This record gives sequence, structure tokens and C-alpha cells, in this order.
Amino acid sequence: MTTAPTTRRRARTTASLVSLGALLATSATVLTAAPATAAETLLSQGKTATASSTEGAAYTASAAVDGDLTGTRWASQWSDDQWLQVDLGTSADVSRVVLNWEGAYGKAYDIQLSDNGTDWRTVRSVTAGDGGTDDLTLSGTGRYVRLKGVARATGYGYSLWEFRVYGNGGTTQPGPGGAVRVTGSQGNWQLTVGGQPYTVKGLTWGPSMADAPRYMPDLKSMGVNTVRTWGTDASSKPLLDAAAAQGLKVVNGFWLQPGGGPGSGGCVNYVTDTTYKNTMLTEFAKWVDTYKSHPATLMWNVGNESVLGLQNCYGGTELEAQRNAYTSFVNDVAKRIHSIDPDHPVTSTDAWTGAWPYYKRNAPDLDLYSMNAYGDICGVRQDWIDGGYNKPYIITETGNAGEWEVPDDVNGIPDEPTDVQKAEGYTRAWNCITGHQGVALGATMFHYGLEHDFGGVWFNLLPDGLKRLSYYAVKKAYAGSTAGDNTPPVITNMIVNPASAAPAGGEFTVRADIRDPENDPLTHKIFLSGNYANGDKRLIEAKWRSTGNGTFAVTAPEKLGVWKVYIQSEDGRGNAGIETKSVKVVAPPVAGTNIALGRPTTASSAQASYGDCPCPASNATDGNTGTRWASDWSDPQWIQVDLGSVRSFNRLQLVWDPAYAKSYEVQVSDNGTTWRTVHTTTTGNGDIDTIETATTARYVKLQLTARGTGWGYSLHEFGVYA
Repeated sequence: MTTAPTTRRRARTTASLVSLGALLATSATVLTAAPATAAETLLSQGKTATASSTEGAAYTASAAVDGDLTGTRWASQWSDDQWLQVDLGTSADVSRVVLNWEGAYGKAYDIQLSDNGTDWRTVRSVTAGDGGTDDLTLSGTGRYVRLKGVARATGYGYSLWEFRVYGNGGTTQPGPGGAVRVTGSQGNWQLTVGGQPYTVKGLTWGPSMADAPRYMPDLKSMGVNTVRTWGTDASSKPLLDAAAAQGLKVVNGFWLQPGGGPGSGGCVNYVTDTTYKNTMLTEFAKWVDTYKSHPATLMWNVGNESVLGLQNCYGGTELEAQRNAYTSFVNDVAKRIHSIDPDHPVTSTDAWTGAWPYYKRNAPDLDLYSMNAYGDICGVRQDWIDGGYNKPYIITETGNAGEWEVPDDVNGIPDEPTDVQKAEGYTRAWNCITGHQGVALGATMFHYGLEHDFGGVWFNLLPDGLKRLSYYAVKKAYAGSTAGDNTPPVITNMIVNPASAAPAGGEFTVRADIRDPENDPLTHKIFLSGNYANGDKRLIEAKWRSTGNGTFAVTAPEKLGVWKVYIQSEDGRGNAGIETKSVKVVAPPVAGTNIALGRPTTASSAQASYGDCPCPASNATDGNTGTRWASDWSDPQWIQVDLGSVRSFNRLQLVWDPAYAKSYEVQVSDNGTTWRTVHTTTTGNGDIDTIETATTARYVKLQLTARGTGWGYSLHEFGVYA
């Protein structure tokens, strides 16, 4: 198996190599949405239950058959010889018992049947119970079913959230719209809803759940039949209701740490942290029980990119142990969900096909797999073949190539695809998915989002509510046509000049070819994002002016670094074309010679080891804006340069790091002892300060009196020009 990728959300990497012959030799397997057969009926719920004892009035035997998986439970006295039994009311063929244990579980116990409640016969014995959910198949006939405790696993008694008995006394009634099944055999699967074939034509959901009624009709108009979420709780109901009103289904997600791939989410020890796992089991069970009969529910999706993401928390053999423990826990969740809801499949998402061997080994109760894959989406099919898998899959995120998959541009940052390339990416992804017939059962492509920021422009189909070329590419894939639609402006051949030397605070040029398919009048906007310069992902409208023929003069930020510049052209009909390139902002040229360059420089303090430090004073006069001087985190501080002799100069340029000075003085001296002040400010903003000061001196000092941040003071360059 290849090494897991270390960048966020790398689409997929070949997991293991098994010959195609081995794959074809795999025995045919029929998958259904749950271990239960279609003929099984839940026989025990609401029936009369009795027990040998209770821990208190709140923990009666009836609480174990009331259908409440998270709020009520039976608990016995704290001794081994305890039992719980349910009277089914009439004799029935019993095929399965599901025990949903609370933390006080049975290590050893028997399942017994009786025709009269007096004479018992044991039909299943468990000697190594481990808590959680025990889903036990058995065969026998009886009116009474009993759990007889033999040995407790804890110092408490026995405690069950729910004691469920299934048999063939009738047909399980599916929720509205019919049961959802994964049917068929190896390489010839399909998803069915109410017995009818169903291909997932979906989008991931971005707006608030409360706004679902506003946007769901638009999804339906695109040919979308499914939306995917990452979390399910009380806030999910408006989304489910709005989806059902439009005839759409929902993949209800459950979030597990570390979600979102490397660098995302917290770290959990799946080998030892039983508290976290039990808490999640209880929480998930609550919402499965709440929404299992909702007409919009399509399936349950447990976790998102956590097998890959665990490499952010662990390494070596411990990482392997955690990945095995995580996927085993996913299987526990799948079993618990199946015991509550036999009518909807369970899946689990990752962003690396190297995760699939773990699921194959440890999570047999999953009905299908799920994968997030972007630029390398077409490789998922071959990875599935090479891995010899025996379950189908859906793609739960896909679209244009991501930041982690594209080459760097001239300024060393990821080269974002154009609007045209992004639209082509969705079309290509859908063709790859539908090309894996009988195995890939559809997709929920990324992303029906409204954010108008760095990530939103990269991935959202309608940032700020404006429809883009990608929106229509998805609509064409799902609905088959966009005939009659007014489509967005198309921006091509965008150029930034100078791309790598825009002077801070000065102007640079942006040019592009902009056309509208319907010749609608266009409104242009220019935005800047500091994502790579200062971590600010917002799009801020720039100061700019049009110079005609798709050419714009844009004022550069005063903050140095690589910025993204965006042209956004709107047609007034709800559509927009958005194109982006990077621009590197550099210190503006200063007339004259920097006489401080390479001269002896000292400071009141310097950071020895923090982040990119050591950061000595000499870094501020080395002519390299990639290095910096950084002081201690206190006021006041100073930095000074010795010019070697008394020199004449007329200008200073200070290139600040984000840790800047709000208040400071420029002082000069001929002897390094007696100082005179030539400039004072109390309104420093942390950008580039160019200071006019015609004077003579040998020493130049910055006396720094008030910091602009909670850090110290930090300068990339301290230039003195003659």
C-alpha cells in the first residue's frame, strides 16, 4: 500500500494491487440495506417486559422495549444473576435479537426462548461480550424471549438501552417512499428506492439548514435528486422537510474526529477512548431513530476522511492501530444503525482509496463505500478493480481539481483552474462515475455553496448567489440539457502585469477577454484576497479603474506577499464569470542607494526560536524581504544601524511584518550616544512606511514605543537611502 498523502484531501492513491483475475474470481455477494431480511418484523417493541430486578424506579424493564434508544434504559441490581424477558403475546419464529448496551454490559449471557414463561431453552450463548451493539442471529420458536446474565463486565449491573427481538411474524413497514436497498451481485449492483432504480445525482449542501426551503427548488431545477450533509441533529429537520417537499433525498452525515483529512478536526484515540465512542454511538442512534422514517432520508454516512486524517495525529504502528480501530468503530456504528433502521443503507466516506482495505477488513456491515475525489476522480475505478473490492461505492465529493492537486504558478502558489476548466472538471467527473456501471451508484458533487471568499470562488457553484459555468455543467449532467438558459459571461486569457513585482500601494495591470453568450451588458468588479499573504480568505473589492478593452488598473495592497486578484463579470441575470490570477506585491522602488544594506545592526532584543526564527537584527538590513528581525513581546524596543560614518540621506523605507509598530520615533546620532528625533508617528498601520527625512548622521535608530499586535516588533527591511 502506498504511503498516505500528506496534503489535505489528496483525492486518492492506489491502495493495494490485486489482479483482475482475482477480482473476477470473487464470489458474488448480494448486499442489502441491513442484516435483517425483508420478512423480518420487530416483535418486541411496546410488549410486556419484566426483569429480575431494577436499579431504581427510573430503570424499569419496559424502558428496554419502548423504542427509545438514547433516553431510557433498563438497569439491574449490581449482581450477576439477573435477567430481562419480553412477552411477544403469541408464539413467533425468532430470527434475531439486538442488544443496545449502556456502559454496564454483559460479558457473558444467554438468549433463551420459552413457550410458557417457565421452561426455558438456550438458543444462543455469548462468552466474550464487549458492549456496544450485539446483533445476534438465532433460530427458534417461542412466545417469551429472555436475556439471562451470566457475568457482568463492570462493577455495576446489566443495563440495556433497548432489547429488540425480530422474527418473521410479518413484513417490516418501510418509511414513506419505500425502503432503500443496495441490490444485485458483484459488479452489477444498483441502488433502489421503493423497489425502483435510483442513481444518486447530488450536491453537497452549503447554505444554512433553515434556508433549505429557499434553495431546494433550484436544486430540483438542476436535475438534482440528492443532497449530502456532514452532520445530523435537530437543525436537520428543515433541510429534510424542504428536500421531501421537492421530492429530493438526503445523505445524512455523522461527523467523527479527525474529520476533513490531514490538518482538520481534533485527535481521538480510537483504541482506548471508549467514552468518546460510546458518546457518538448514543448521539448517532438518537438522530437515526428521529429521522429513520423521514421521507427524505436516503442513507446514513458515518465519518468524513478520518482514515486519511488520522495521519495528522499518529504515525508508524500506532497509526495502523488507530486506523483499524476507527474502521472497526465505524462498523459498530453501522450495526447500531441497522438495528434501529433496517430500511436505509450505511456508508462511510474517505478521501483516499488506501482507506478501503481498512473498511474491507474491519467494517463488513457497511452496505457501500464512499469516496471524495477531485482531479484524480477517474482513477477511483481502477483502484476499486485493483483492490478486489466486493461492495459498490458512491462519490460523496468531486468537481474541479483542488488546491492540493494543481501545479504552482509563477509566484509559487497553486494555479487555480479557470472557470472553463472548472466546468469541464464537473463534466469529466460525472462521465467517470457513470462509466463505472454496476459499481459507482452516483455522486454528490461539491458544492452548492454561497460563500464568496477564497474557497468559495474555487469550489462553489454559486458564490454570493451568482451562477457560474460549473453550475450549468452540473445541470447539464443531471438534467441532460441547459437549452433555453441564460448562461454566464466567459472570461479567458487573464493576464496580470507585472505578475511578480507589483509595487505596494502602486498600480498594476489586469487584462482579460470577456464575452457574454447572450451579449448581455456586463458589470465588472475587481477583488483581492490575502489568503496567501496574510491568511485572510475574504474577497475585498480593490481600488481599480477601467482603461478599456477588458483592461483594468488595480491598486496593489500595501502588504507584501502573494495576493489573488479576481475579475468578476456579472450579466444582471444572476450569472457571473470569475477569473483569478496571483500577483506578488513587493516593496516599491526607492530612488537612491540603500546605505544601510549589510551594515552592522543591533537591537534591544531578538527572538531566538519562534516560528521561522532565529530573527537577529541583521536580518532587517540584509536586503531580503524573506527574512526578518523580531523583538521580545514587550514595550519599548529599539533597532539601530551603524552607517560607518556620518552620511547624508533623505528617505527611509520600513517593511513591516504583521507584528508592527503603532507608535515609534526615528532617531539619528553622530556618535551613538546623543540622539535627535527626525520623525514621529502614533498611527502606524503595519504596511510599508516610506519616510522623507533629509538629514545627516552615522547612526539611525527606530525607538519603538507601542506595538500594533500582541506580539513584539518585526521588520523585514530597514532601509536608509541616500
